[in-house]
Amino acid sequence: MEATAFLIAGVIVALLAVFTVVRAVRIVPQARARNVERLGRYHRTLKPGLSVVIPYIDRVYPVIDLREQVVSFKPQPVITEDNLVVEIDTVLYFQVTDPRAAFYEIANFLQAVEQLTVTTLRNVVGSMDLEKTLTSRDTINSQLRGVLDEATGKWGLRVNRVEIKAIDPPQSIKDAMQKQMRAERDKRAAILGAEGQRQSQILTAEGDKQAAVLRAEGNRTAEILKAEGQSRAIDEVFQAVHRNDPDPKLLAYQYLQVLPQLAQGSGSTFWVIPSEVTSALQGVSRAFTEALPQSPATRENPSTDEGAAQAANDTAQAAEAAAQALADAARANGVPTEGMRPAPVTEDR
Repeated sequence: MEATAFLIAGVIVALLAVFTVVRAVRIVPQARARNVERLGRYHRTLKPGLSVVIPYIDRVYPVIDLREQVVSFKPQPVITEDNLVVEIDTVLYFQVTDPRAAFYEIANFLQAVEQLTVTTLRNVVGSMDLEKTLTSRDTINSQLRGVLDEATGKWGLRVNRVEIKAIDPPQSIKDAMQKQMRAERDKRAAILGAEGQRQSQILTAEGDKQAAVLRAEGNRTAEILKAEGQSRAIDEVFQAVHRNDPDPKLLAYQYLQVLPQLAQGSGSTFWVIPSEVTSALQGVSRAFTEALPQSPATRENPSTDEGAAQAANDTAQAAEAAAQALADAARANGVPTEGMRPAPVTEDR
């Protein structure tokens, strides 16, 4: 019986010793810290690694994270200077630098940081209108960080950065902003379209100008070449006429050949025939009625001489008939025919 009681007492003492050793040894992870109170008063802060405390006398509190923490607060309604309610969503980056102050200076430092952020945000945004609020995020972030860092320093915290994640104006303001943005885009598109059209018209005008200049140059060159060609042609004809020394009979015949062409035009309702036409026709008649020089074969063959005389007579009669037809046409058009009828053809034998 005594042995059993002694054995039970030994087991209890062993368990109590093991429990005491476990309570005395504490292991703190890296970037963590734990506060220790001895008999109700702050004694020390356990650093990362193995630490030994006095069981039943020292009280070790939960781990405090010393790493940088990110906290996203829910959107908060804020009134701007122009009395518009906007919802602002913020993100806070902070770090515990003093575990003792973070544990003893404030009951709940995370809640305190959230409320301080909301209050500071309302003070900062309340002094700005909506447009400045939407375009001054960096300014708001800097002011929030300065105020929070100063206020949370005594709590053992350091605010590294404050970011505004979203600013949501009322729906009516969103619709008005979308209309304004659409109008601005339409304006820029119209300006770009007008600028493109202006450039296109300028390029088209430049092209037309260059084309007109080239056409004018081509027309000028063509006219010069044409004039040079006509000049050379007239010079050749003039030289040929003078080289061949034509008699008045040939010129009279050419004159007669050109006269019918004057009456062929559809608009030739009035035309004048000079009196020299009669003289020309008479010259033609005499030219064809003059005795042609006879070759030996012609003198030997009387029938040939008679045929040539008959052909000359027919030609003279044809010339006279042409002159008569020309005079009749002139009378039909109401043109005076004085001096147009040729003299009678006389045959010189």
